[in-house]
Amino acid sequence: MTPGPDEIIRTEQLTKVYPGDIRAVDGLDLAVRAGEIFGLLGPNGAGKTTTAGMLTTRVIPTSGRALVDGIDVVAHPVRAKQVIGVVPQTNTLDRSLSVWENLYFHGRFFGMAARVARREADRLLEQFRLADRAKVPVLALSGGMAQRLMAARAIMHRPAILFLDEPTAGLDPQSRIALWDILGELHRDGQTILLTTHYMEEADELCDRLAIIDHGKLLALGTPDELKRATGADTFVTVSAAGDLDAMATYLARHVDGVERADRVEDTVRLMVRGTQGVLPAVVTAAEGGGFTVTDLSVTEPTLETVFIDLTGKDLRE
Repeated sequence: MTPGPDEIIRTEQLTKVYPGDIRAVDGLDLAVRAGEIFGLLGPNGAGKTTTAGMLTTRVIPTSGRALVDGIDVVAHPVRAKQVIGVVPQTNTLDRSLSVWENLYFHGRFFGMAARVARREADRLLEQFRLADRAKVPVLALSGGMAQRLMAARAIMHRPAILFLDEPTAGLDPQSRIALWDILGELHRDGQTILLTTHYMEEADELCDRLAIIDHGKLLALGTPDELKRATGADTFVTVSAAGDLDAMATYLARHVDGVERADRVEDTVRLMVRGTQGVLPAVVTAAEGGGFTVTDLSVTEPTLETVFIDLTGKDLRE
């Protein structure tokens, strides 16, 4: 397996099966280009973290291959670790060290000269808005600050690829936006970033391209706009009503002009519709004509969540 000239990550039939025949990742083929932010998007348990774990040498694949910066992660894990930086879901900062020392000693561990490590630690604390916390213990940091420090530490040794696993899970909106801003700066500087997330807004805001996965399988791949256009619908109408929702979905698909698809999703019916003119009155009229009482209606443009629902028939936030 030879990666293309601009590919910095490549997987071929990458598979992980845990005891009990639990297939966490199932024949995954991916190619990530140098310099892009690439997202793995899917619900909890989709296989995102396991995929990232295999790419970063923390999980050994059952079968298939994976290359990072041209290095086989199974055959040469030590070399692979030299070219990657990892921000895991859990806080792995050294609590016995100050904020600045966490960066400095990480650089020294990766072979940086003391002078270079000191300079880089100072520079990264400025870039990640943590310079005023340099001397405090890491236990004094908020969740958002700790996440930023882990990201700074991960790129301290200037890796070719930065991996972030659910980077904003549990963060407040202000901390999430601050981290997004910093990732955008890194991206503009040419840093390749692979992140896993189940937040649609995060994937839409940050990713050049993304892969939607579920049950360890690749469902769709493309830019956010490409994926949203692939639904073939201009509008999604969500209908709440009393009665048999499966029957209502079938009825509305037949009696509302422009409906490409109608699915029951939990306690609602979601319609994929071409065109928007007069669609809400048409839905209400058709539902009443079929003996259904509509209790609520909402209209949205295609989103990454509606793409996922279109592919799987379930909510991405599960």
